[in-house]
Amino acid sequence: MQRNAVRWGLLAVFADGPKYGYQLKSEFDAHTSGSWALNVGQVYTTLDRLARDGYVAPIGSNADGREVFAITDQGREALASWFGTPVTDTDRPRSELAIKLAMAAVAPGVDVAAVVQVQRAESMRQMRDYTDLRRQADESDDVAWLLLVDHLIFTLESEVRWLDHVEATVLRRARPGRGRTPLKTPALADQHCTEVEVSGR
Repeated sequence: MQRNAVRWGLLAVFADGPKYGYQLKSEFDAHTSGSWALNVGQVYTTLDRLARDGYVAPIGSNADGREVFAITDQGREALASWFGTPVTDTDRPRSELAIKLAMAAVAPGVDVAAVVQVQRAESMRQMRDYTDLRRQADESDDVAWLLLVDHLIFTLESEVRWLDHVEATVLRRARPGRGRTPLKTPALADQHCTEVEVSGR
């Protein structure tokens, strides 16, 4: 899913004109505030695939001898289709955080509340950092960068709300008389056995 997003994101960078490989990476990084952390090898591998699929084509070399590519008509049609198709993220349930907390809730000996608190502190730290970054931004900055930072802030806000929900749910289910029947303590078990013996005499 991430690789597919990078593929289309790089193709979109070609929309305003021809590019060579490193220029493609630089502009993608600028538009995404570097959050995808693409390396040059990944960019050139994706560029080769875009060329193989007919979405971009080489148009010659620049003064420095770098091979320059331009988007093709087929590439523009494919890009328009991508922009017009809603994203269906089938990998959402595979989030590492979701899996970690789901397993923590059923694994013996794990303090789920502690796991939640550690993650909440980290999520809030990231949210503060991005919020500070957004405050320092100027509206004349790259609009793609501004939108991405906003998305990160909103995503982290949602994550913190979900963590609050997880903690409340776990605490509620841990209360006696709710959800699962609590295991008998040794003292209660001994008392129960004594009562059975007395009643059986």
